[in-house]
Amino acid sequence: MLNSLIRGHGGGPVGVSTLAIAVGEEPGTVEEVCEPYLVRAGLMSRTGRGRVATAAAWHHVGVTPPPEAPGQLNLL
Repeated sequence: MLNSLIRGHGGGPVGVSTLAIAVGEEPGTVEEVCEPYLVRAGLMSRTGRGRVATAAAWHHVGVTPPPEAPGQLNLL
């Protein structure tokens, strides 16, 4: 799911239905099983516009997060 969110949708925001289709699951399964785990683990955030990958998620899949990724430290 993280790969789809990051590599397929640029880290989001992505609606739950779109994300579910991308990973071949029912939207209910994504909302009730996958999403709570990823949110608790700090890898995904739910926003009013959709689901977004956090900086930790980008690092987890081996990709450098963009500066605007939630949880990204901006040291200038």
